[in-house]
Amino acid sequence: MRHMQAFLIFLNITVVYIGRLNIGVAVVAMTNAETTNPDFPEFDWDEKEISYILSSFYWGYVITQFPGGALCKLFGAKLTMGLSTLLSGVLSAVTPVAVTWGGWQAFCAIRVIQGLFQGMLFPCIHEHLAKWSPLQERNRLGSLSHTGIECGTVLALGITGLIAEGSMGWPGISYVSGGLCFVWCILWFVFANNNATESRFIKEAEKNYIESSMEHADDFHKKKIPVPWKAIFLSIPFNALLVARCSEAWGLATLQAQIPSYLHGVLNMEIKSNALFSALPFLAMWAMSYVYVLSSDILQRKKILTLSAIRKTINSIAFWIPAVGLIIIGFLNEGNKNWAIALMTISVGVNSGATIGSSLNTIDLSPNHAGIVMGIVNTIANFMPLISPLVVGVIVTDSSNRTQWQIVFAISAIIFFFGNLLYIIWGTAVSQPWDAEDFLSPKDAETSVNEETSKPKAIEEQSETATNVEKVD
Repeated sequence: MRHMQAFLIFLNITVVYIGRLNIGVAVVAMTNAETTNPDFPEFDWDEKEISYILSSFYWGYVITQFPGGALCKLFGAKLTMGLSTLLSGVLSAVTPVAVTWGGWQAFCAIRVIQGLFQGMLFPCIHEHLAKWSPLQERNRLGSLSHTGIECGTVLALGITGLIAEGSMGWPGISYVSGGLCFVWCILWFVFANNNATESRFIKEAEKNYIESSMEHADDFHKKKIPVPWKAIFLSIPFNALLVARCSEAWGLATLQAQIPSYLHGVLNMEIKSNALFSALPFLAMWAMSYVYVLSSDILQRKKILTLSAIRKTINSIAFWIPAVGLIIIGFLNEGNKNWAIALMTISVGVNSGATIGSSLNTIDLSPNHAGIVMGIVNTIANFMPLISPLVVGVIVTDSSNRTQWQIVFAISAIIFFFGNLLYIIWGTAVSQPWDAEDFLSPKDAETSVNEETSKPKAIEEQSETATNVEKVD
């Protein structure tokens, strides 16, 4: 059943990414019907209106990352993820009617609300993985489930164009996306449970295996543990992780969004109109994800490296190789177009190691508060892809100017390098003191000590006796 939970998460990420990324093809089909199926309405939207539609999803997405972790902790991953995906599917299914009635404004409104619902998913996913993944299988189950990102991206690029050209036309893109969400919800509500003890399908041996492998199994299922907000934000390993995730978000945004613009402006290559070139980096990410899974699994199972060392090693590969790739790409000319495509593909593919390297580190630091920690990290990190294009817009005033693009790539490479360096120095895969149920802040600890020293001796002795009896029990 733990493998079933990972598979359901994989399917969830796949279907929501299809719904998230099909917008690029959908807008082209809706504004230029002749390129797909001309039997459906065509809309006269200008570039500014299209840009609003394309970005509107992320307006909502960045808002609910943090509340998603809190809601998951309060209501459980099963209900929170299930309703978020269900409502996202409903919105996708009604999109054609809404757009026909309300135009691009209605389209934007639907995408914003979809972003609000989907923003809650990844904090819940990490919370769910924390409760179902034994420590020695955390890398395997976590990274396999996260390969849904690459799978959903490749499928979104591959099938949405075929759907738009078929008998369903561009409305079919929304109908298929909504239908996939509905099918997933049925599987989720039948087979998913917040933890192993609640599952009616799990065998006793697997349940005992999962529960016994977790240090704070009772804390997970029986107690509501207060969130140590101050301790989290003052935690050095947490802040090292936060810097690493922000660096990865900035660098990946450059790799995926800016390199195609550079190749078009400087090397006269049109990547976005070539389906194969567009899909290659994501196919590489998908393939490399399994390489990282197998490698980390062998290193951990044979105890060649500690979990902290595995995370830092893989994260270094995922950050520093793309950093070098960015610098090299900036010096290529029109005679090296094949090298440019190869370097872009390698850099994006290698970067998939960031899932094992740092993304899953939220569960390491705090199994009890994994959803909350992921919500905080994702909220802040998701601002990076919004900020980086603005920085590029300031630097690149002429898209054919190689020197300006070299500055952009150098900035991203530096962010990649130092983000990972800080993670190497201060990051860790060890569960933090503030994750424990009985954690006290320094102020509370001082108060507790003062209260203890002020007890009458008889009460102190009585308390000590009770503690000893409790230890025997």
